[in-house]
Amino acid sequence: MTEPLDFIYRRRSIRKFSDQPVSQADLDQLLKAAMAAPTAMNARPWEFVVVTDPEVIRKIGNSLIFGNHHPAAVIAVCGSTGVAKNLATGYFWVQDCSAAMQNILLAATALNLGSVWVGVYPIRSFVRSISHILNLPKRVTPLGLVYLGHPAEQKPARSQYDEKRVHWQIYEQPQKRSIWQLFHREGMAPDGEESTPAGLDVELPEEIKEL
Repeated sequence: MTEPLDFIYRRRSIRKFSDQPVSQADLDQLLKAAMAAPTAMNARPWEFVVVTDPEVIRKIGNSLIFGNHHPAAVIAVCGSTGVAKNLATGYFWVQDCSAAMQNILLAATALNLGSVWVGVYPIRSFVRSISHILNLPKRVTPLGLVYLGHPAEQKPARSQYDEKRVHWQIYEQPQKRSIWQLFHREGMAPDGEESTPAGLDVELPEEIKEL
């Protein structure tokens, strides 16, 4: 683990926090880091709701199956069609907001804060609950929450690198292709199956193709 990347390896999901509040200066730093994330076509389709009120945090925790961890602060990272700069938002807001979420987690580690990503979208009941608690308008969708605080637990740095998950140049040698790949290469598919996996056949609208 090299020193310049230390905060990446030290980022761990922390679910136990002390009672010490997160300072306004640290919250400002986290939001600046979030908005330094890359977005498709620089759409920046995000809005953030920062919660430090203990009662609102309690309501948030009670509304989510995996969310009752008693943080000092919560940042809700939301996709917003109202502030987006272009049409890419409808296709890539999840990726864009996820990049912002990761920036918050890494910045929190660099500031010696504990953090954990609590998922909301695409579970409809979670989206409805958080939208109601935070009074979000219909154009704003909560992707997830970052729970924040001064850590009351310590976890060792790690990478979880697994060379078996890495493929160089191509995924595998041709002779090792799966049955699905062989059918797909010939433009065929077994009876009752699509030749393209669901979600991979989305066509971009002309407006985006021309940009």
